[in-house]
Amino acid sequence: MDWCRYRFRSVWRLAAPPDAVYAVLERAEEYPRWWPQVREVVPLDEHTGTARFRSLLPYDLVVTAEARRRDPAARILEVRLSGDLDGWARWTLAEEGTGTRALYEQEVEVRSPLMRAFAVPGRPVFRANHALMMRGGRRGLAALLRAV
Repeated sequence: MDWCRYRFRSVWRLAAPPDAVYAVLERAEEYPRWWPQVREVVPLDEHTGTARFRSLLPYDLVVTAEARRRDPAARILEVRLSGDLDGWARWTLAEEGTGTRALYEQEVEVRSPLMRAFAVPGRPVFRANHALMMRGGRRGLAALLRAV
């Protein structure tokens, strides 16, 4: 097992139509408004930006995200990640009743020297940190969608 590789999968059920959810998720530069753990997003060009995020641990991760797939018809958003994390992340949205099932998938390798140094003993903490970040994002997005 490579202790520096992670595969995450989260499902958010949201009380809004998929197209409304997609419209929010495609505007990554606005994530800090509603996702508390996303501290900053800086667009570099039309397809690339940097993001800084922090959850429970007192440590910021910085990545460059490059759009790989932006498909409103299929309701899929996918980015390539580099920096402290190297890999990809993808949102896949589907209608579920009157709302949306938002599937978030991510496969990354940790590149941050500090996180690599603590790869084995820190793995459960890093996974819990990610879970808390995803919970904060789901709550923030649900609140934003209710307010619209």
